[in-house]
Amino acid sequence: MQTHWLVQKGHTRCLLFFAGWSMDPRPFQELDWGRRDVLLFYDYRDLTLPDLEIFSTRRSSTLSRNLELLAWSMGVWVAGHLLADIPLVTATALGGTCFPVDDRRGIPVRAWKASIRDFTPAYPEQFHRQMFDDQAQCDRFLAARPGRTGSSLHGELTRLDRSVSDLGPAPDIYTRRIITTRDRIFPPRNQVRAWRRGTATSIKLPHFPFYAPDSRPRFWENNTPVSGPPPVRAYRS
Repeated sequence: MQTHWLVQKGHTRCLLFFAGWSMDPRPFQELDWGRRDVLLFYDYRDLTLPDLEIFSTRRSSTLSRNLELLAWSMGVWVAGHLLADIPLVTATALGGTCFPVDDRRGIPVRAWKASIRDFTPAYPEQFHRQMFDDQAQCDRFLAARPGRTGSSLHGELTRLDRSVSDLGPAPDIYTRRIITTRDRIFPPRNQVRAWRRGTATSIKLPHFPFYAPDSRPRFWENNTPVSGPPPVRAYRS
């Protein structure tokens, strides 16, 4: 696992941001994170959680600050397993579930296995394009796409596959669960099934929602309500 400070200014609030498969800092560098430090976690070829105390600032220890969690995509499962004993002020799950490879509550098994079996150098871009339903947002991402190698991305997939099989579903540590209803990676119906009825909120956004206008108050400003309709109840299980 790798980490990178997206914001490091000694704020009293520190957001632990667990990203999804294939990511690195580049797509998130220009986002407005508000008045908080932001520590990005990515590259899940190694699922060992770093000692958070090594990320302390001169002003304060990381663990003594108000820690917030934003877990997105595969990061929902990773953070659920790794942060169960970490004191968090808020914990938001976004566009992912605690059952990441599951025909009814995550990415369908057949699609997941095919991504590993049929992986080619062209696959990451195909996947990244699927994360969007807006061409301008997709183009913005591709202009700042992660700079990782194909071998590292395939290695991350295979390691996640083994880990999901070995560890099983993640604990639900989340205080807020957000369903991305235009998602083509984690099917929205499966996201709904994964969370207890009435505990999740929907937003009409694709899998990668970070470039949508006014997206910050929706899911990483934890002191404001999540925008969008009431909790989803429409999908049949």
